[in-house]
Amino acid sequence: MDDPVAAEREDLLLAGRVTGAYGIKGWVRIHSFTDPVANLLAFGKWFARHPGRSAQERRQCPGEISIAEGRAQGKGLIARFDGVNDRDEAEQLRGIELWVPKSCLPALGKNEYYWSDLVGLTVRSCWNEGDYAFGRVKELLETGANDVLVVSPDRESGDTRERLIPYTEQVVRKVDLSSRLILVDWHPED
Repeated sequence: MDDPVAAEREDLLLAGRVTGAYGIKGWVRIHSFTDPVANLLAFGKWFARHPGRSAQERRQCPGEISIAEGRAQGKGLIARFDGVNDRDEAEQLRGIELWVPKSCLPALGKNEYYWSDLVGLTVRSCWNEGDYAFGRVKELLETGANDVLVVSPDRESGDTRERLIPYTEQVVRKVDLSSRLILVDWHPED
């Protein structure tokens, strides 16, 4: 297995989390953050990390981890990792985060972005031909109808409130990753 410290230096994305053991033969339940859920099984390389633990405890984490077998089960996934053969070993993995190198993700088309690319970008509004600073993207929410940008105020913001802005073609006018900017057509009072 690779060194987990080296893995921390790679451009990794959080793709899932082990939620507990499944059965007695070393399988675990996994909550996948991919869409569709089963896409997580397609990544060839995963890195395991303990969230919120000390650097020493993170170094003891298995680092690169390989899946022996896995499948969709209900709304999530179940899997067995190489070298994990019983429930006790599987239970030790509870809470482990599963990270994948960004280089493993499929290439996107024009004007398509991974959510992780949008987090941290500055959001400005051009509403009514003005220029309003809203803050930075804190996260994105999936609502069913459309995705939503959660924008937290920053030093340049005109106010101190958090905004929820629909991520639609009508509202989002431009995403410029190189300038780290999202231009929206959104009323500053909404």
